[in-house]
Amino acid sequence: MHLCYIDESGTPDIPGNTSHFVLAGLSIPINRWKYCDRVIETVKRNYDLENIEIHVGWILRRYQEQSRIPNFNDLTRPQRIAQVRQSRTAELLRLQRAANSKQYQQTKKNYAKTQDYAHLTYQERREFIREIAELISRWNFARLFGECIDKIHFDPSRTSQTISEQAFEQVISRFEHYLQNIGRNDPRCCGLLIHDSNPTVARKHTDMMKKFHQTGTMWTTVSKIIETPLFVDSQLTSMVQIADLCSYVLRRYLEVGERELFDLIFQRADTRAKTRVGVRHFSGPGCTCEICSQHRNILSQDTSATESSV
Repeated sequence: MHLCYIDESGTPDIPGNTSHFVLAGLSIPINRWKYCDRVIETVKRNYDLENIEIHVGWILRRYQEQSRIPNFNDLTRPQRIAQVRQSRTAELLRLQRAANSKQYQQTKKNYAKTQDYAHLTYQERREFIREIAELISRWNFARLFGECIDKIHFDPSRTSQTISEQAFEQVISRFEHYLQNIGRNDPRCCGLLIHDSNPTVARKHTDMMKKFHQTGTMWTTVSKIIETPLFVDSQLTSMVQIADLCSYVLRRYLEVGERELFDLIFQRADTRAKTRVGVRHFSGPGCTCEICSQHRNILSQDTSATESSV
């Protein structure tokens, strides 16, 4: 049994506030679950983040109030928490007096999303995420699947699917192909999807999976993935948080060229003939990103094999 944890990064809306929508799935053998969970919690403990959700988008933001606190880096973590709380309270009171309700509500939200990480400096938060990414890069038993959609090149009039539906079908197809390949002679080899609980997509993805079980996806029959996705609270499930990290890293690489974390995570992409094809970038022709380059390599190999057999 292989567990594939799924999460997304960016918005599927067009145009939305991101240029890409990414759905990523990280698959691990079921007998590795406890090990993965344990080592993640060990890293969290080193940063005083036990039982705290890893939400990379909020962790890697710069918290401006930290830069305004004198000698913030030299303070103890409890002192940092106290100073940040004081600074944020003062800022919220200022915004209330200014009657700027929109900015007040957004600032209040930002503070709520980042309060669990405020005891860490920006550099410590970056080091924390890098340590997690390095862990994943060493998990030779794990496989990464992903669909990264450049919304500029997605034409809704030419497809019956939405962006999120296309992404889900692609991840399912790639995970299924992987299971078929490794379980060719083992009927007991199967997979289960574990999805971040998102009320807006839970019903849709459940219905899609039921259909895939009956008629297959556009790319493959579905014989190895069992059941419909299990939807869980990401705050309580470390491995779904790791899927969030993977999807975020893929999106940031494609949108702004951030390679440091991408080079670690992409090592886990499923391979074919030593080429990483588990992640796809849906983009325009001529894209020079590493993901598209890998896919061109496999297409060249397929072409050469066909020509040599003629």
